[in-house]
Amino acid sequence: MKKVFKGSNILQSVLIIALFFFTAAQSNGQQLKPAKSGYAPVNGIKVYYEVYGGGKPLILLHGAFMTIEGNWAQLIPELSKTRKVIAIEMQGHGHTPFSERKLALATLASDVTGVMDYLKIDSADVAGYSMGGSVAYQLTIQSPKRVKKLVIISSTYKSTGWRPEIANAFKSMKPELFDNSPMKAAYDAVAPDKTKWTKFLEQIIAYAGEPFDMGDANIAKITSPVLIISGDNDGLDKVELMKTYQLLGGGIMADMSPMPKSQLAIVPSQSHVSLMIQTNTILGYLNAFLK
Repeated sequence: MKKVFKGSNILQSVLIIALFFFTAAQSNGQQLKPAKSGYAPVNGIKVYYEVYGGGKPLILLHGAFMTIEGNWAQLIPELSKTRKVIAIEMQGHGHTPFSERKLALATLASDVTGVMDYLKIDSADVAGYSMGGSVAYQLTIQSPKRVKKLVIISSTYKSTGWRPEIANAFKSMKPELFDNSPMKAAYDAVAPDKTKWTKFLEQIIAYAGEPFDMGDANIAKITSPVLIISGDNDGLDKVELMKTYQLLGGGIMADMSPMPKSQLAIVPSQSHVSLMIQTNTILGYLNAFLK
């Protein structure tokens, strides 16, 4: 096992983040119960959602292998004080049943608009972490009028936006490495069919290993203000990240031109895992940008 982890830091990070958030979610004294929850029938599957608070809608999209509770438990209590928070669990994750339907960014983004239609939400601010950030990018490209403001946390719109070792790590990732992990416990606690665990892992690993690119031209066409939050050592290629910000109108000399509507935040001394644990930092950026 140690030999596998040495060559697969991304897997180790995935397991660490699951352990932290699973433990934190159980002990969080501010944990809220949703005002509303259920399943939206979209694109041949049933997508689970939870609604908290009231006000302008904010949609939250979790990372791969995660659940609403696992990814957002520390942020939802604060965000829902001023916003109507709609958290979604994507295909096969959490309460949403496993499906043999191929995982694809375009389909997952379409699922989000389907949930919005079901809940009668014309448009909303959207925040996505990791895999959820890629889905959020795709959603904004496919349905630009549905996204008011976009928050991307430690994510990219193309596979080459990650450092090469990330892609290499997925090549050695196997379902059995997740046996007896906090992720397995979390899955067993809420999954409609616990027997789909291995198939779910195989599907996610295959999805994560496939190259993708939504296109520079499509990113440049985004009119919604975008906040990009990245850890300085979160696995994202910072040269590519800066190119992304420039496509969104940033990276200028703002003393000589108007300040761009999009923003870039690089949080020091943070990895892909630890970034999401910085609740107060993330919350501060979100509140300032979304207001």
